[in-house]
Amino acid sequence: MQLPFPIAETPDAATLEKGRKLFAGPIDFLKGVVAMSGLPPADRVEVCFAGRSNVGKSSLINALTGRKSLARASNTPGRTQEINYFTMGEDRYLVDLPGYGYANAPLPKVEQWQRLLKQYLSGRQTLRRAFVLIDARHGIKPVDEEIMSLLDSAAVTFQCVLTKTDKVKAKDRDNVLKQVRGKLSAHPAAYPEILLTSSEKGDGIGTLRAIIATLD
Repeated sequence: MQLPFPIAETPDAATLEKGRKLFAGPIDFLKGVVAMSGLPPADRVEVCFAGRSNVGKSSLINALTGRKSLARASNTPGRTQEINYFTMGEDRYLVDLPGYGYANAPLPKVEQWQRLLKQYLSGRQTLRRAFVLIDARHGIKPVDEEIMSLLDSAAVTFQCVLTKTDKVKAKDRDNVLKQVRGKLSAHPAAYPEILLTSSEKGDGIGTLRAIIATLD
């Protein structure tokens, strides 16, 4: 019997190569956005990365792009305080969203980030897919489900990406996958595949590149 939300399979060689070429090409920081009025023109396919603070989002983006400091990784949760836009070639935006959940910042500032995050996720017409990052050691938390419900209401397809899978034993990973599948089943906007990744080991990176390269 097919499990709901199976693990994404490795694409064929041609699709992997398409992803490799996209991320081997020019990827440049465009701007940091602090208000919806600052968003760049909606003139190309857009993908975004969302996740709790300290889920490993910056590390994953850096692994995808092969650039060690494209996204600012930090030991301080919540350092990404803006919607950061990167251009990929001539027809893609990669968007790094502010970490949600715990952030070591004054409450009004945190509320401002969250408001901007919600406005963006519910109002960007060219957003083709949101990648919601989940720490493989912890599974889906209530704050993740809030974002997933927001994506449901905005009819934005999102795909669950488990990070730090190299830090989890096989037995524990199976338990987390069971929990994740159960939670995702309640969300109509959830794409029916789960991605397993490790920024340190490179697991799943080629597959994620290929997925982004083939969205239109």
